[in-house]
This record gives sequence, structure tokens and C-alpha cells, in this order.
Amino acid sequence: MPRALTLGNGRLHLNLDDACRLRDIYFPSVGAEPHAGSPSRLGFWVEGGFSWLDGFERRIAYEADTLVTDVAAENTNLGLGVRLHDAVDFELDVLVREVELHDRSGREREVRVFLHCDLDISGTDVGDTVFYDPEIDCVIHYKGSRYFLLNCRAAGETGPAMFTCGRAGHHGFAGCWADAEDGELSGHAIEQGAVDSCIGLRVTVPAGGHVSVFGWLCAASAYREVAALDHRVRELGPGRMVDRTRRYWRSWVASAQKAPGLPEQLRPLYSRSLLISRSLCDRGGGVVASTDRDILEHARDTYCYVWPRDGALVTTALARAGHAQPLQAFLRFCAERFGGGRGYLLHKFLPDGALGSSWHPWFGEGEPQIPIQQDETALVVWALGDHIARSGDRELSTELYRDVVEKAADWMAAWRDWRTGLPLPSWDLWEERRGVHAFTVAAVWGGLTVAAALAADFGEVERAAYYAAVAAEVKRGADEHLWDAGAGRFARRLTPRADRTGYERDLTIDASLHGLAAFGMYAPDDPRMVATMTAVRDTLWVRGGVGGIARYQRDLYQCVELSDAVPGNPWVICTLWVADWLARTAATPAELDAAVLPLLEWVAARASAAGLLPEQVHPFSGAPLSVAPLTWSHAAFVDSCLTYAVARARLLRGAEPADRARSA
Repeated sequence: MPRALTLGNGRLHLNLDDACRLRDIYFPSVGAEPHAGSPSRLGFWVEGGFSWLDGFERRIAYEADTLVTDVAAENTNLGLGVRLHDAVDFELDVLVREVELHDRSGREREVRVFLHCDLDISGTDVGDTVFYDPEIDCVIHYKGSRYFLLNCRAAGETGPAMFTCGRAGHHGFAGCWADAEDGELSGHAIEQGAVDSCIGLRVTVPAGGHVSVFGWLCAASAYREVAALDHRVRELGPGRMVDRTRRYWRSWVASAQKAPGLPEQLRPLYSRSLLISRSLCDRGGGVVASTDRDILEHARDTYCYVWPRDGALVTTALARAGHAQPLQAFLRFCAERFGGGRGYLLHKFLPDGALGSSWHPWFGEGEPQIPIQQDETALVVWALGDHIARSGDRELSTELYRDVVEKAADWMAAWRDWRTGLPLPSWDLWEERRGVHAFTVAAVWGGLTVAAALAADFGEVERAAYYAAVAAEVKRGADEHLWDAGAGRFARRLTPRADRTGYERDLTIDASLHGLAAFGMYAPDDPRMVATMTAVRDTLWVRGGVGGIARYQRDLYQCVELSDAVPGNPWVICTLWVADWLARTAATPAELDAAVLPLLEWVAARASAAGLLPEQVHPFSGAPLSVAPLTWSHAAFVDSCLTYAVARARLLRGAEPADRARSA
């Protein structure tokens, strides 16, 4: 099930489903150390009747320009309305849940609210403990150096009116959530192993009126720390914590670039995409692709990793929107991954910097291989250059020149085929095939071009000339070997022949061919790029369903159907790549709007009710597939909106068509 709501502060990160059940909990890094067990629920008892929130009619949303939820729910059987505001405090590692109770019966009544918590601390239910702490008057889950404290407040009184600790999911125990359904909790004080807990509070709701109650979940690495957090919540007041988090994020959004000229109906998704992208950036610099763990059912692995390519493109979009701190932190994160004398980055990393899982072999075709996607190394250098060109941040370039730029550029310059001038084979950005890929070639050219400029800034004239000369060789190699005159477009890949005498062109039409212009190697209005991107747009559009651009012809990943009309599932980023190219080649404001706005609107229509974008969608129903939200999808929407705004301003002042140096 795609996630309905995402909250976080760069350390404590949470996902909720459409019943506002806690489905994913990560601490102390975004995407690392999952702690959620079965869904943690929110329930209500009124006059002998009971319902969990999933038994209510619900409207799922965020408050505008915030990472604070705004969920409205109604239950006619209970005569109860609920308004829910969830927030992870921007400073403290605390989730606060404000629950407004609205009477619909016309009578004063007692309402009991139950907050259930099921944790598998550090990803397993083995060896967890949960206990009631009478000194603090709360429930605490712990294992090793991870502590989670559950508490509540009603009508000025702090602490639960009732509690229980129980077993969950083993030996026939459903979980102590079932204990709440009669409106009472048994008061069992401790349990260990596979455990859960539930706390309850009682409040009187006036006839036709409303009252608010609060629950909170604190996360820390020791008992004294989690107890101190609970004290801080009581001291500040949970309502004040929700309000200050609301104010913080509204101020953050207000300080971003506004994408002038963007139609009003697209602005909410632009702001939401900024917030979602930021929420998936870890305080340590890693940028996590997605924290939706339901993808485990597909491949027994998740998207909770830092792909350097994704991180470079996501943080570049945020920096372009006026928020450069995630980019600076990400580049420092990458600098530490170039250790051991390597000039390249490996496949992917955990948010704490450890090497992530991989299916790329170190040995193949009878010889050693480097299991890399070379574009990931190149795009880190490119992202630094894009940021410096935009901001003039010379201090960051000085800090990272030796450890990132010089190491990576020296390696990229050397790791090439002398016959073609192009990079040697590596894995493609889709992580499916080895070869010399157009997207990778363009990224390497972009990285080397940046390296030449930064070397010149350092006064290293000979090194700058060397990098520039290598970039020119890469460009000539692309002209000669990637361009196919017979097809009238660029090949997506060169595949090594079995006898190693050269390469065969792979002319499969692939949306990633956009990279040839995105990183500046070719002008967007170069006739060869026009022919190539026209083929991408016309061939990969899903004509037999909801529309959108597929990744490439005959894409089998999460495949629903393949036909001439459905080349693959439509992807958000691929659709936005076409929008980006059309914006940069439009000749008039009318042409810009006619070509680009329908694609931006197509993406907006694929967002969930709360504004979360998936990786890809079902070609016929439009339902989200794979993970949601995907960080890259949101960042690409931000980038495309800014590209549209830049193109519109350029056309209104009568400038030349193509902005040749724009980012992906």
C-alpha cells in the first residue's frame, strides 16, 4: 500500500497509511533502522461503541505548505467527528498527534481515545521490551540503545488514564490493540519478545462542541534521553510543538523560489514536492530514495538507500529552489565515500554511509569488473559545479576539490576506451544492463567540464586543459559512435561485442536519452536532439491507457502489459524529462504552455490526495506502482516547474530559445 503521509525532521522519519496508522518508523537516520511492526492504530470508544480510525470516512491531507497533517474523519455510528494533526517536531525527535474530537450527537458524552503502538525495534521483534513506567506515568519500548516513549494528555492532565503491555503476532496473540475494543485496558505492566502496547484516555466532549487531546511518541538512544524528551514535551506543551513545527515549515517554503508564472493549480504540488524532498534528506547528508517498505514484497529489499545519482539530482533541484543546505551536506557525505584510493562511488549506500546491498557483480565474462554506474560518480561532480555556477560558493569548492573533484575527474579521464574516447562499460542508470550508455556519457562529459573549470579556479592550468581535452574526446566519441545516421537519432547504449572488437548500437528508445542535453553536452535544439527526443515523446507515450512517458520500449519492471500502445508503465520522472526538453526548446509563450503544462498537469493528476508522487503508475487505472513517495519524482517536479518558469521569462523578454546549460 503506498504511503499516504510522510513526516520527518532528518532523524525521526515516519510514514502513515490512509487510516493514519503508523506504518514506517525510522530513527536515528532517514531510512535506516526501521522500527515499525504491525500498523500502530488510533481508536475511539463512545457509549459502548468502538471503532478504529479505519472505520471512519476520511479525508487525507496536509496543512498547506507544512509537514503537518490535516485529516478529517467522520463516524455516523459513533456520532463522532475527528480532526487529526500529526507533526514530527522540526527540532526534537518527537511525533505529536493532536486529536480534535467533535460531537455530532447533540449530547455531552465521554469519549475514550486509544493510542496503540507496535514496534519491531531495529527491524526485528526479537528481544523487545515494553513496560509501564510509574515514575514518568507513560509506556516505554526499548531494546539495546533504542528507546521509544508513548504518552498522552487530556484536559490538562498528562499521562494515560489506562494502559496495557502485551504480546503481538506470536502464539495466537493478536496484539493488545484488541484489548481496547471494549473501552478498557487491562493494565498489564510489562512484556518482552514480540510486544506492543496501548494507552487510553478519557475526555468529556460537550454537546455539539469539541475538545482536543494529544499523544506523543519520543525516540532516543537511552532511557535518560527519552525521559528528558518527554519532560520537554510537557514543558513546551504538545499543542505548542505542533504549532511551532507548522510555523517552521511555512517559513521554509516561503523562503524558496516561487516559480513565477506557474499556474495556480500546480503550486500546491510544487510546495508539497519541496517539503517531501526535504523530509527524505537525512541530517548526515544522505538522500534516501523512498522509505515506503511495502516494496519488500516485490524483491525482499527496499528503496531505503542513498543512490549518488538520485542524491545529486534531488539536492540540485532543492538548491535551485533556494535551499542549498541539503546539497552541501550530500556532497560532504559523498566525499567520505571516495576513500581507499578510489576515484569512483559504488552502487548505493545506507544513510549512515555504509555500503548498501547490490546485485552488480565484481566478476563477470571471465574477468573482474567494477560494479558501478559511472554516472553516479560524474553527477556528484556535476552537482557541485551546478551549485557553484548558481551560487558562487567558492568555499565549498575549495573544501571538496581535492577529495571529490580531482579524484573523480582523474579516474573518469583514465577509465575510458582508447578506441572510442568514451567511458568503459558500466551499469546503466536503470541498473539493468552493462554497456556504454548515452546518459552515462553525458554525465561524464558534464563532470569533466565542471572539473576543468574548477581546476582553472585553483590555478592548475595544465590539469584544467587536460580535463577539457578529455571532455572534448568524450563529445567526439558520442558524435561518432552514439549517433546513428540510419535511424536518425542517438543510440541509448553501445554493447560490447563478444569478441571485444568493438561495440554494437542499441537503438531501443529510452527516456534517459534526455541526459544528452540535460547535462549540457548537446544543445536541446540541436537537430539530433530534436529528432531523438521527438522519438522519445512519440514512441514512449502510453497511448493505450492513462498517458505519460514510459522508461523505454518493452520495460518489464513492475510490468502490467506490453503492446505497441503500452511500451511500459508511465514514470513520473520520464514524463518530466520530456516536459523539461519541451520547455527549453519552445519558441513562443503559447508554444511553451501548450507543450509543457499538460505534462505538468498529468503529473499533478497522478499525485495522491495528500500530494505524494509515486515512482510509476498503472498504465490503465493510474494507481501508484512500486513506491510512494519517491524522492526523485518530487525533485524532478520542482526542477521542471523552475525550468518552465525560466523558459517563460526568457520567451516573454524575447531571448534565444535554448538555455543550453540547464540541469536535468
